[in-house]
Amino acid sequence: MSRLASLLLATPWILGPVITGVRARFSRSLDDERAEPLREPPLVSLVIPARNEARNIRRCVESALASTYPRLEVIVVDDHSTDDTGAIVQAIANTDARLRVITPPALPDGWFGKQWACAAGAREARGELLGFMDADTWQAPDLVTRVVNAMLARGSDLLSVAGMQELGSFWERMIQPQIFAIMLQRFGGTELVNGSRNVSQKIANGQCLWVRRDTYDALDGHAAVKHEVAEDLALAQSWFRAGRTVTLVLGLAQLSTRMYTSLRELIEGWGKNIYAGGRKAMPLGAIGRVIYPLLLVTPGLLGMVPPIVLALGLLGFVGAGTLTWAAIATGANLVWWLLVYRWLRLSPVYALLHPLGSAMVLYIALGAIARGRRVRWKEREYRAA
Repeated sequence: MSRLASLLLATPWILGPVITGVRARFSRSLDDERAEPLREPPLVSLVIPARNEARNIRRCVESALASTYPRLEVIVVDDHSTDDTGAIVQAIANTDARLRVITPPALPDGWFGKQWACAAGAREARGELLGFMDADTWQAPDLVTRVVNAMLARGSDLLSVAGMQELGSFWERMIQPQIFAIMLQRFGGTELVNGSRNVSQKIANGQCLWVRRDTYDALDGHAAVKHEVAEDLALAQSWFRAGRTVTLVLGLAQLSTRMYTSLRELIEGWGKNIYAGGRKAMPLGAIGRVIYPLLLVTPGLLGMVPPIVLALGLLGFVGAGTLTWAAIATGANLVWWLLVYRWLRLSPVYALLHPLGSAMVLYIALGAIARGRRVRWKEREYRAA
């Protein structure tokens, strides 16, 4: 293999990060929205579904109540937690009349737990705008005001915020950047998502998802996606099909989330929806869903194969041309991850270890494909649509 051929074969590893970086620049942020509320602001209801969230719920609720928005109610739906979630929230509610705690009826057949809890919270809500916030989120005091202003300015029926992902442990720092890089490669920046007329390009972030109450009721709310493992994506796509305005916006300074804290949680968390939910974002209909498993394992392989071949080449097991290809592809990957971890303000050592992250992403993908539509989460078993 000639050097030119080696370079051409390495093109995907060279151009892939460049294209991803360019596409990511097409984004708008909540920083661009006014931080002052309207003179007559609409009532906002924040709904926080929580099941066994004792680790996170205090931080989440206290950040919500610290909002500077003047007309706000917060509803925590304690979804039959077996830990201290309910007690923690009730203690806070005793000191702030804006907070209510409810417990929904038992989960009926055909529903995912999160959708059931969100629907229960929405029934109790009085607001003109509903904000659904995951229990592992933290919001800045200006989040609600900026979101309301963004929704009204854009005429959004559904608006979701993509915030900062907190990376505390070694495995979070290895796996999370790779997962979100895959999403960025697939969808690009927020304005590419918002401007697309293709329904498969429509996504939302269920960690911070906002809706107009009248539209929510008209389109049957979370009941319409009760059987979807990725309810946020399903809502965005179904509302777009119905002719409603669906908006995605960055909020890196206004929202942060620590989704998972351990390797086990990362495997279980991403394993439950990376296949069962991700296939719904594929274009080409049934054909796209058929080839999706192959595409799902590709990122892990692209990260692992070049350094493995490079090591074999240095040991004399492959020819010079293949060794050159492996060196170029590995170098391109390394430059990309050095830039990513620099942006994340983390040690460049994580970039050097990127093949380990790729291996774990591949492991998660293979496990998710093997499980298919069978999903287990929060001690409950589901079958995704």
